[in-house]
Amino acid sequence: MWPNFALAVALISASGGAEQLTISNIRGTYGWLGSQRPDNKLLPGDVYVIQYDIDGLKTDSDGKVQYSMEMEVKDGKGKVMFQAAPRNHEVVLSLGGSRVQASTYVKAGFNQPAGEYTVTVSVVDKSSKAKQSFSRTIQVLPKDFGVVWPNTSADPGGAWPCAQMGVTGQYMNLNFGVVGFQRDAKTQQPSIKVEMQILDEKENPTLAKPFTGEVNNGLPAQENEIPMQFQIGLNRAGKFTIVLKATDRVANKVARKITLPLTVYEQKATNPE
Repeated sequence: MWPNFALAVALISASGGAEQLTISNIRGTYGWLGSQRPDNKLLPGDVYVIQYDIDGLKTDSDGKVQYSMEMEVKDGKGKVMFQAAPRNHEVVLSLGGSRVQASTYVKAGFNQPAGEYTVTVSVVDKSSKAKQSFSRTIQVLPKDFGVVWPNTSADPGGAWPCAQMGVTGQYMNLNFGVVGFQRDAKTQQPSIKVEMQILDEKENPTLAKPFTGEVNNGLPAQENEIPMQFQIGLNRAGKFTIVLKATDRVANKVARKITLPLTVYEQKATNPE
């Protein structure tokens, strides 16, 4: 077993139909239900989520499907670094059809060697015995200062993931971590400043000043990551862009900016008085 990689599965039923087992719409995303990542690169400590659709599953009379999933990770030389045994899943397709959405994640450990790794996911329909697989290549970068694992959740604890979209009146939490920072030689503490700026459709800031946060004390010596969070209130409809920026003031270094799309819909009365 290779402890630097982990596997999880998130499932949501959806409508659709197919005559044979297929896996499609494969993409790397920022968190479960999140927007698509621009590339397959991740820093040590980052999490790469792969979302995809499994279609053509055989349903029973109650709309239930049963299938198993397994994952394997190989390094650039083809050596198996991690293997997850098959896991059985049972899902009721509440909206009918034969499709489920699944998510697999890979986490790079803080001491993960840089290089390319290939993630292979296999799915077996327990009823029809049909099997399909796909592979995705990811690149673990050398250790560096940066923002990792940006994701949105409905709750402050991050247990209930949500898409980077919502309705007016809703609140969501933007969760992320900062890694690769340096510590002050005397205090042995980091000095990190983070900013969140939200831009409108014309790329103008929605507020005159960005939301900010700082960490400069209280971090245990063994901690390699600083978890952080901003809360966002969705008070008006529109299409927006969230921009995350982090600065290491000890190293005088600015991390690569992370941008996430945000779409807010307005709920209107169907029969206004």
